[in-house]
Amino acid sequence: MSISIAFAEDNAVNQHTFRQKIKDHNDLSLLFCANNGHEFLEELKNIPFAQHPSVAFIDLEMPIMDGIQTIQIAKSLYPHIHFIVLTIFDDDEKIYEAITAGAIGYLLKDESSDAIRNAIDCVMDKGGAAMSPVIARKAFELLSKAEGIKENDRAVEMDTVLSLREKEILQQTIKGYGAVQVAEILNISILTVRRHIANIYLKLHVNSKAQILHLAHKRKWFS
Repeated sequence: MSISIAFAEDNAVNQHTFRQKIKDHNDLSLLFCANNGHEFLEELKNIPFAQHPSVAFIDLEMPIMDGIQTIQIAKSLYPHIHFIVLTIFDDDEKIYEAITAGAIGYLLKDESSDAIRNAIDCVMDKGGAAMSPVIARKAFELLSKAEGIKENDRAVEMDTVLSLREKEILQQTIKGYGAVQVAEILNISILTVRRHIANIYLKLHVNSKAQILHLAHKRKWFS
């Protein structure tokens, strides 16, 4: 069974090169090439859902509507399509924007036809993220940095967002005390303790005691 592909790219030479790479594989068929994001969305709108491409390769720099905006709109309208960026840009900002827009892959335009075929297999059969090696390294670094920022934000929130009473309850919770024991220690009702714990979870963006303990250990809260 043939896998249908779509491509959005404003450069005629790049369109031709991509067509040739797709032709290298008998089980791939190029449904259409669009010259920009707007044209790409119009093509999809005029095709029945059952005939939509399985995978769409999107260039980032296009006139009228760029790749990021195209992916954002198309992903919300057609979540069944796998979107892979195909571009010359490998800077952190572009990678981050593409991933957050909904792209499941990010390849550079100098990739071989086999690399493109492998990327299609990755997103279709394995449910993975298809990326050039250099992009994969950068994406990992970006995610690591983002996680670090998130953890730092939580540490700040503990000092600035929680009330004095919430900090007291959090401290006792980290020591391992349950709601009944915390209520006895602080001389307040169990209902009050539980209400404060719910607020703590909400403010620190966690949903379990295990996550609280993990953050406390990692950020050395109250140590």
